Amino acid sequence: MKSSVETSKTHSFSNCYNNFIKRQKKDFKQYKQVYFMLIPVILFYILFCYTPMYGVIIAFKDFRPGKGIMGSDWVGLQHFVDFFSSIYFGRILKNTLTISISTLVFSFPAPIILALLINELRSKKYARVVQTITYLPHFISTVVICGMIVNFVSTEGVITSILGHFGVERQNLLQNANMFVPIYVISGIWQGVGWGSIIYLSALQGISQELYEAAVIDGANRWQQTLHVTIPGIVPTIITLLILNMGSLLNVGFEKIILLYNDAILETSDVISTFVYRKGILNQSWSYSTAVGLFNSVINFILLITSNQISKKVNNTSLW
Repeated sequence: MKSSVETSKTHSFSNCYNNFIKRQKKDFKQYKQVYFMLIPVILFYILFCYTPMYGVIIAFKDFRPGKGIMGSDWVGLQHFVDFFSSIYFGRILKNTLTISISTLVFSFPAPIILALLINELRSKKYARVVQTITYLPHFISTVVICGMIVNFVSTEGVITSILGHFGVERQNLLQNANMFVPIYVISGIWQGVGWGSIIYLSALQGISQELYEAAVIDGANRWQQTLHVTIPGIVPTIITLLILNMGSLLNVGFEKIILLYNDAILETSDVISTFVYRKGILNQSWSYSTAVGLFNSVINFILLITSNQISKKVNNTSLW
């Protein structure tokens, strides 16, 4: 009897496998061009995302280029212990969280608000003009953006002059440690708000007009339509992007910060990515910087999994 059951299970699995192969062959013949277009994407992730993960081993070794990765001495968790006990650990973790959370709180809602405002414009021509103007900063190089910021907030800069009329002391704002985070966050909003609104505008186009018509029949005004129809219609998109943002909470890009910070404001501008840059590239402490980067990635991974699970339980919206 047991042999008969096992034979039946094996036969069932074999049928499922054969059916799967047949469906895949049929699908491949029908969408052959799409499969070929997918090949460069797969190769990109294999070459630049998965293959380099082999190098993570050096976080647990005293890496020496002459000895190679496998030939270098194994030190276990020593680099992690050194990092956690370092005098810089508390500062860079605090700065990273401050900048990341501030960016999430202020920058994340900005594209949503802009998309809602553009959606309410009656003139489509004017709406396209607003979209174009808000998109433009996204296409400006980070180096150029930082150069503009440095000039704007200098002692004689435009922004400094404007703030001077409101009683703010005229000074180079990038020499004031307390001003770095506001400058970073506000400039980030200006640079990315237009581009970030594209996906929300697309989501708004997918809301059925019948819902608005029903709301009008019920006596809802424009504000009530926004609260009870528009915003609920894009909530899945908002939650999905929020989860993705949570998964990269500690990934504060080092390019912009390196172009803006200086010794006078390191106490508020030094973050994990800039610390890794200094240790790995400038000081050539490859194993130590890899350990710090791995710590950063693990925390981001945990945040991504946690936020996805919470969202799945609360409102049944998740990435998987």
